[in-house]
Amino acid sequence: MVHPGGPFFSQKDLGAWTIPKGEFEEDEAPEDAALREFHEETGFTLQGDLVYLGEITMKSGKIVYCWAKEGNVNPDVLVSNLFDLEFPPKSGKIQSFPEIDRGEWFTVPAARIKIRPDQVPFIDWLLIKFNLSEK
Repeated sequence: MVHPGGPFFSQKDLGAWTIPKGEFEEDEAPEDAALREFHEETGFTLQGDLVYLGEITMKSGKIVYCWAKEGNVNPDVLVSNLFDLEFPPKSGKIQSFPEIDRGEWFTVPAARIKIRPDQVPFIDWLLIKFNLSEK
């Protein structure tokens, strides 16, 4: 999972982690958007087929589609794209922040408390699709 970057998430941990995600480009297939966003937010390129897990609607109303792929990347070398934000608010000062400030592997029980509550179903679906246990 990945932790959102920027000043608003810097002190948040439990319930703040997420899957890499983003917006579709015009005429972009959802799976292609997932591959692109994963690369933009982590610096890692995925090869091969993805397994569709499902979709959820977040509290904001945004629909998030999720795919998975078995693999192993080193979160210590994650490199994320940057976004600009006026910070402190109303200061007129624009700063750049990484969209993702870190990634980490978690056990399933830890992942359940680290991930945003509205994304917990992705963990359940991952366990089912890959026939994994809760460990």
